[in-house]
Amino acid sequence: MDIRRTGIKSGRALPQGMGAVKEPPPMQASTSQQDQASPRRFLPSGPLRGRIRVAGDKSISHRSVMLGALAVGETRVTGLLEGEDVMATAAAMRAMGAQVDKVGDEWRIHGVGVGGLLQPQTALDMGNSGTSTRLLMGLLASHAITATFTGDASLSKRPMGRVIEPLSRIGAQFTPSPGGRLPLMMTGANVPVPIEYRLPVASAQVKSAVLLAGLNTAGITTVIEPVPTRDHSERMLRGFGAELEVEEVGGERVITVRGEADLRPQTIEVPGDPSSAAFFMVAATIVEGSDLVIENVGLNPTRAGLVEVLRQMGAQIEELHRRDVGGEPVADLRVRHAPLTGIEVDPAVAPSMIDEFPVLFVAAALAQGRTVTRGLEELRVKESDRIAAMAAALTAAGARVEETEDGLIVDGTGGEPLRGTSNARVKTHLDHRIAMAMAVAGLASKDGVEVDDTRPIATSFPAFEPLLDGARA
Repeated sequence: MDIRRTGIKSGRALPQGMGAVKEPPPMQASTSQQDQASPRRFLPSGPLRGRIRVAGDKSISHRSVMLGALAVGETRVTGLLEGEDVMATAAAMRAMGAQVDKVGDEWRIHGVGVGGLLQPQTALDMGNSGTSTRLLMGLLASHAITATFTGDASLSKRPMGRVIEPLSRIGAQFTPSPGGRLPLMMTGANVPVPIEYRLPVASAQVKSAVLLAGLNTAGITTVIEPVPTRDHSERMLRGFGAELEVEEVGGERVITVRGEADLRPQTIEVPGDPSSAAFFMVAATIVEGSDLVIENVGLNPTRAGLVEVLRQMGAQIEELHRRDVGGEPVADLRVRHAPLTGIEVDPAVAPSMIDEFPVLFVAAALAQGRTVTRGLEELRVKESDRIAAMAAALTAAGARVEETEDGLIVDGTGGEPLRGTSNARVKTHLDHRIAMAMAVAGLASKDGVEVDDTRPIATSFPAFEPLLDGARA
């Protein structure tokens, strides 16, 4: 195995303080991305074989920590994703009074109760985590405390207006940077007002922010969801004891939560993240001779769109030992190499696989014929503009890609390896999913693909590179 690596790995110092202060904390920018980049060339691979287990689901991990911090008593969590994003959430909850500690393989969270959050002494550094930022803004919106949110260079470019607007209706006040971005200061409402809010775009983060704000708001808070998005918040709020109802009315989901909730601590086993498993599903599909089992993958129907899309393209993905874990469907996935055929992806599946499109574009680049994707405007405002970033990265690696306003059109090689990047690095734009997607592209290339920085991978999947190298060994 030929692996070329330069640069260093760097960790991020996360805030740990807690307590109350009279003056709001100062606004400051995060410096977590100022260290030296760590490029790596991912070279052509032999078959991926054996059994692997991917990191715990990031969405469930975030919510386990947050809801555990709002429950009275001790919540215990196994399988928690220990990437930088979730650790930023844990540090923020510590800063607001909760105890969050790891004991052996288990995380133990001693909550303060709904309404019991304390004002943090220092700014809350969210690193690269948009989920942490938007959901915590929802939590704080109905608590009469002031907090400042900062983030790295990538997160500081992401607009927060989509959560500021509904949370302002509840009574929270915001002082964001120009364009509704971080650094951002907010003060929660003294007397929060329950609202009915119709989501203008399909966003699980906005939905969750409003529902979390409703926990400490007297009365009924309602979210109307024209297009279903991942439902981890609804499942987990119910599990923690919140009075939450979901109805179908006129083809829309109407979600209500009763405020002044009394949450009960839980014991949670976090399933494997389908967004992390996605990279190995595509890698095993496009690398000849592969036969890989990915254990314990969460298959929540609001998250499993990629599995069905890959099957439509011809992928061989078999579900083994399907079961329920903590109210979430889970299975081991056996993935074998198979030739793929391009398809037109139904825009309706986008919310169930929005984070998986970067690696789907890689699969499309190796398929026979044309793959067309539409309705992906949301990808423009992720950690990077993922439509533009993947168009540029795949083109640099030799793929035939056309960028449109709301997606990509990819003409595949019919299974022939991509050219690769012999004398250039693809730009990841500090985006972990761009880095991992192009790592997978390198496995099915002639010259390999060099990404400009592998450090962002640690935000969501610290074990990605060792797992990939082990599966190829």
